[in-house]
Amino acid sequence: MTSSRKLTLDDITDVRAYEREREGFRTSVMELKRRRRVHVGTVITFLFETRDTIRFQVQEMARVEKLVTDDQIQIELDIYNPMIPEPGQVTATMFIELTSEAQMLEWLPKLVNVERSVLLVLSNGDQVRAVLDQQHEQGLTREQVTAAVHYLRWSFTPEQVDAFQAGSVQLRIDHPAYSETIELTDLAKAELASDLIG
Repeated sequence: MTSSRKLTLDDITDVRAYEREREGFRTSVMELKRRRRVHVGTVITFLFETRDTIRFQVQEMARVEKLVTDDQIQIELDIYNPMIPEPGQVTATMFIELTSEAQMLEWLPKLVNVERSVLLVLSNGDQVRAVLDQQHEQGLTREQVTAAVHYLRWSFTPEQVDAFQAGSVQLRIDHPAYSETIELTDLAKAELASDLIG
């Protein structure tokens, strides 16, 4: 697989140049995120990532933290580049959206291993289970309580890519404490198909 989708230092503009483009870029990325956001059940949301959403993340991180050297930016690229899907893959940030301490105390222990319980179900019956991004797994996975954010990747065979395009696709969580399924909208499915095809 090619790594041509990955971001390089040349893709990240310096702070002054980014300020000039930020408003327009932010508007386009917010619209992109709207099309690529999928809510499953009451407290879990997926944002399916793409090169532009990750570039926005790195640019905003550099802006807020005043990162100006190549070495500082490269650290961010090394962290976030794995979340840019290669052809045959989709990636997502999974958010457990809890707004109170009481909710966190209730849900985070209940949802241990939920990040290993996510699959895309294709119209031919194939089930493609998400795997954790290895770079982030150690910092986010706990035995007694889950984290509120997880980074996931699905890898498809060429036949599964064809099946993804050919019919309906469900996003399913089969965790004992959170069993939920939703069918992807045509808009979301089209977005993810573009990731898979390359």
